[in-house]
Amino acid sequence: MHPFVRWTALTLAVCLPLSAQAHRAWMLPSATVLSGEDPWITVDAAVSNDLFYFEHFPMRIQGIGKIESNPDARRTPAVLQILAPDGSAVEAENGSIGRYRSTFDVHLTEKGTYKLAIANNGLFASYKAEGKTQRWMGSAEDFAKQVPADAEELKVSQRNSRMEVFVTSGNPTDSVLEPTGKGLELAPVTHPNDLYAGEAAQFIFLLDGTPAPGVAVSVIRGGSRYRDDLGELTTTSDADGKVSITWPEAGMYWLEAELRSSAGVSAPATERNASYSATLEVLAP
Repeated sequence: MHPFVRWTALTLAVCLPLSAQAHRAWMLPSATVLSGEDPWITVDAAVSNDLFYFEHFPMRIQGIGKIESNPDARRTPAVLQILAPDGSAVEAENGSIGRYRSTFDVHLTEKGTYKLAIANNGLFASYKAEGKTQRWMGSAEDFAKQVPADAEELKVSQRNSRMEVFVTSGNPTDSVLEPTGKGLELAPVTHPNDLYAGEAAQFIFLLDGTPAPGVAVSVIRGGSRYRDDLGELTTTSDADGKVSITWPEAGMYWLEAELRSSAGVSAPATERNASYSATLEVLAP
C-alpha cells in the first residue's frame, strides 16, 4: 500500500466522522464493571473493518509501545487521557503496540468511575494543484504553511472527534461524566456503566456544552464478523439533544454519533464535522 494511502486511511478512521468509512477506531476494555480490592483492566485499541476484531491497524497512542517500527509510524500518536473518580490523571501501564492492535493496562486504585478519552481537533482540506486533487489534514497553525494560498477548488472543514470508555470499580460515580464543553460530547442521563439488556438508556449529546439536536446516532453490537445481519440501531437526538436506546441483548456495543454544523466554525473552514464514539458494555438483567 502506498504510504499516503495507508496514512490517510488511518487518519480518517480516527479523526473523521466514523460512519463515513468502513474502518472504525475503537478502544475495548476487558471489563467495565469490577469489584475486589485491587482491580485492573486491559484495553485493546485498534482500527478495523469489523468491530472488536483485529485485522487492519493498531491505534497509535502517545507513550504506548515502540511506535517507530510500526507501519503506521508516520502518523502523530493520539493523546490518551485517563481520569480517576476524583478527577486526577492516571497513567496507562504495560503498554505495547503490535501489528494489529495496541494494548495497555489501567490500575483502578480508587473506587468509582474512570473515563478514558482520546480527542482530536484539526482541519481537513481538499484542493487541486497542477490538475490533481490533493488532500491535507493538520492543525490550523500549519494550514497556511502547507496549503497553497492560491489553491484551486479549495474546500476546508473543521474536524472534531472524541472517543471514550467508562469503567467503574465498586459503585458508579458521576464526577468524570462532566462535559469539557469542547466538541461533540455525551452527557449521560443513564450512567454508562449501568446498562442492561431490555432496558432503555437515555443520553444527551452536547456540542460545545450546549444540547445538540439532529445528532445522528448509530449503535452496533460487537461480533459483527460472525453474523449476517449487522444489527445496527439508529436514532437522532431530539430538540434537547436527547436519545433513548433500548439494548436488545447483553454484550459490548460501539456507539457512534456525528453532526455536521456551521456552529463554531472559524476561517478558513466553512463547515464543521463533529463526531463522538464510545464502547459500552450492556449486562444481562
